[in-house]
Formats: sequence, C-alpha cells, structure tokens
Amino acid sequence: MGPGRLCRSLLLCCRRAAALGAAGYRVRALPARPLSASVRLRAPGRGGGGGSGYGGAGVGGDEEDEDEEEDEDEDVEELLGPSPVAVGPGAQRVAVVHPDVKWGPKKSPLTTAELQIAEAVALVETLHNWTVLDKIIIPTKNPDKKFIFGKGNFQVLTEKIKKLPHVTAVFLNVERISSLTKKELEDAWGVKVFDRYTVVLHIFRCNAQTKEAKLQIALAEIPLLRSNLKNEVSRLDQQRGGSRYIMGSGETFMETQNRILKEKELKIRNALEKLKRKRSLLRTQRRKREFPTISVMGYTNCGKTTLIKALTGEAGLQPRDQLFATLDITAHAGYLPSHMAVIYVDTIGFLTDLPHNLVESFSATLEEVAYSDLIVHVRDITHPETVLQKATVLSVLKNLNLPSHLLDSMVEVHNKVDLIERYKPTEENALAISALHGLGLEELKEEIEKKILTATGKKILTVNVNLEGPQLSWLYKEATVQEVEVMPEDGTAKVKVIIGNSAFGKYKNLFPNSKIFMP
Repeated sequence: MGPGRLCRSLLLCCRRAAALGAAGYRVRALPARPLSASVRLRAPGRGGGGGSGYGGAGVGGDEEDEDEEEDEDEDVEELLGPSPVAVGPGAQRVAVVHPDVKWGPKKSPLTTAELQIAEAVALVETLHNWTVLDKIIIPTKNPDKKFIFGKGNFQVLTEKIKKLPHVTAVFLNVERISSLTKKELEDAWGVKVFDRYTVVLHIFRCNAQTKEAKLQIALAEIPLLRSNLKNEVSRLDQQRGGSRYIMGSGETFMETQNRILKEKELKIRNALEKLKRKRSLLRTQRRKREFPTISVMGYTNCGKTTLIKALTGEAGLQPRDQLFATLDITAHAGYLPSHMAVIYVDTIGFLTDLPHNLVESFSATLEEVAYSDLIVHVRDITHPETVLQKATVLSVLKNLNLPSHLLDSMVEVHNKVDLIERYKPTEENALAISALHGLGLEELKEEIEKKILTATGKKILTVNVNLEGPQLSWLYKEATVQEVEVMPEDGTAKVKVIIGNSAFGKYKNLFPNSKIFMP
C-alpha cells in the first residue's frame, strides 16, 4: 500500500472530533412477570417532554439533542471508515503453523502443541470463507527471533507451504510478529502472513455490532498502523535516500503520519470516554432501583450466553457455537427462586495469549464487571485445556483490579456435564450444570440468591399490613413479595418480602405503625 493511500485513509478518519451516540443496556423483562417501566433503562438525552430523563427541558431540548446525536453519529461513522490494516472480506485458504517451544520460559506447562494448534484452527474456522488447508507443528528454541525457527526447520517449513495447493495465507500461531518479520516471511513464502493479533482482531471486526465495539477495535488497530508506518517509511528511505519533508509543512512524512495517528487515537479514546460517562449514568439509575447485577464470565465459547438464556428464559437470545460471538456487554432480566428480579450481564469471552492491546482496548467494557454484585465464572469442563482456561480467566480478572469481595464470592460453574458420565466437581464449592439441558440450574439459582443477599445487604422479613391501606401495593412495587398470608378476621395480612436498605428505610418512614418481624 502506497504512502498516499495510507495518508488519505488516516486523514479521512481524523478530519473531525469523534463523539458517540447514546448507548445503553438491552434489558428485557420476563413475560411471566414484567418488570416495572423503571427497569427499561434509557440512555441520557432521550427524555420525553416536560424535561423528563437526562435530556434538555421540554420537546425543543430533545429535538436539539437528537440533531446533536445525528451529527455525532456521522462523526463516528467517519472515524470508523475503511481500515488500511483490515484483512478484507475475501476467502482465505490457510496453512496454520504452530511454533512448538520445547523448553524455557516461553513453554506453557498446562498445554501441548497439539491443543494449541487446535485452538488456532478453531480461530480460523470461526471466520466465514476461511479454510484450513494444513496444520503444521515445527519445533523452535526461541520464537522471538527474526524467522521464528532455526535455519533448517525454516527451510523444511518453506518447502511444505509451497507444496500446498492454492494456499493464500499462513497463520503463524504467535501473539505478534514485527512488520519487518512479516515482510520477510511473506517474501519467503509468497503468501500473506497473519499472527494471532491480526486473526483475533479480524474476528472481532466481523462480529462487532455496536459503535462501542467498533471503536474499541479501531483503538486496537493503532499499534498495527504504527508498525506498518515504520516499515513503509523505511522502504521510502531506501528508495529516496533519506526522509523527505512535506512541502511547506516543516514536517517529515513520518512526523506527519505519527501526528495523524495520535490525533486519531485521541478522538477514539474521547469517544469511548463519552460512552463510559453515559454508561455510568445508566448504572446509577439501575442502582437507584436496587436491581442486583450478576456478571457472567468465562473463556470464549464456554456457554455463557446459553446459561443466561436458561436462567432468564429469554427466547430472543441466540447463542452461537463460535469463538468471540459476544463482544458487547448486554443485560438480561431474570428471577431468583424468591422472585427477586436480577440483571445478568453477558460479557466478552477470554482467550489464552489474547494480545495485550486487545485486552486494553476492551478494558472500558470489562470495567462494568467491577460494579457487579456477583461474578459467575462459567467453565467448559469438557475442554482438554479447562485448567489453563480457568487460569487465563482468573488472570484477566485479577488484572482488572476488581474489589476483593467480588473475587472471593465468585461462583464457579462447570458447564456441559451432560457430555461426561457421572461427573462430580473436584474443586470445592463448584457447581455442575448443563446450561443446554437445564441440569443443576435450580441449585445454581439458590447459590446465586444466597450470595446476592449477602452482597447487597437485602433483608428477608415479614410485615403486618392493613389490607385497606396502601402498604401491600407499595411493597409489591418497591420490594420482592414472596408470600402473603391473609387474616380475614381482622382485615390484615402477613407479608414476607425481600427488601433493600433504601426501600426498607422508606417503608418505615411512610408506615411507622406497621409491625415488622425479622427472621
């Protein structure tokens, strides 16, 4: 790609400051008992007439907000224009190559070369129109050197690749390769060369649905753009005999392109920060309603979405059997055995050796986990690398600097036990389930409820109410009514409820003469 195309593409992306339209949770109530309108969280700036919501006062303010959001949408679309580092939508016939480190710090003790290349193959097969022609394991002492492999093994690998019919690309199963190494390998093999960073980023790009996900992907592309820029400038220097200044600017080509990249990165980060602030307003609104939040996390393709569908009964959820099917945080309403309404949050899956820049780009999304009341860690217990996958998830969670009580109270779930005869967890307190077939879900709901009551400080109590007064309807609206025992002789009822601290304080102020019985 010539310097003109790169420059035009970056200038197009960076012409105006980026902003992001309103964003929020998708929260759906169960049809059996719809949640109140307060659960349907609205994004700021979308309020109705009369100054409601977070928008401007009256209808005029809302129209101005909508016009402003349309302009912001246009800005973001321009910022998310065609990427010069995108792999492209075409078909690929791929040779998957795994460097097998025999010893040293780069060798993982929890896996094998066969399992690692199997995951690499699964990444390729996730992509539409990508086909694996061959999978090749080649030993190496030091995967960080220029050609990855020793001279002899590199020659053997080159001969294998060139014998493959109609091969169009090589997927080298390492986290990142430099632009110089990439160019040297492509020259030697005559095909495109992708590393894990490029392949995973392409999967993300194909699965991204919201502007937030697309912005995070654009942010993760910045290191690739910088790497490509260095390689291109080096090539131009060789052709021209040194850097050239752009006419009248006082800047070299390298300085200009670096400045454009910095401006683009700043605009993307500003757009994500706006989205973060809006999400914070939504979170505050949800907190006021006292809906407990449960983050469902795990390795990619472990069954998180299937579990949430089983727990909530939400028919609209369509789990997909592929890696990184979920990139955006979505929220789904469900009920615990006591009829307490909760929100289950579906999150992005994790991957071993997920490139650092990708984790950093999606950190704003993962920050939502810190505001949960409980984490449910889902494991695919049938996977041969389930121990390594657990270690990967726990490592990422620890790096998020989550509150210690969240990590200590985490519920570990062993999913897909229907595929293992008479399975029993060896880890203490782990629960065995099959999200697909509904096995063990009642026990899981009971455990979640117990942990939620502890985490939120909600109380289970019985109150004596006058049936002619407003107490009962107030409790149905502001608390979770578990059972009502009517005493017709005196027109009262004993009502067992789960109630939060704030609502309990309001109840005592509104109905000071009501009798309250603690368990």
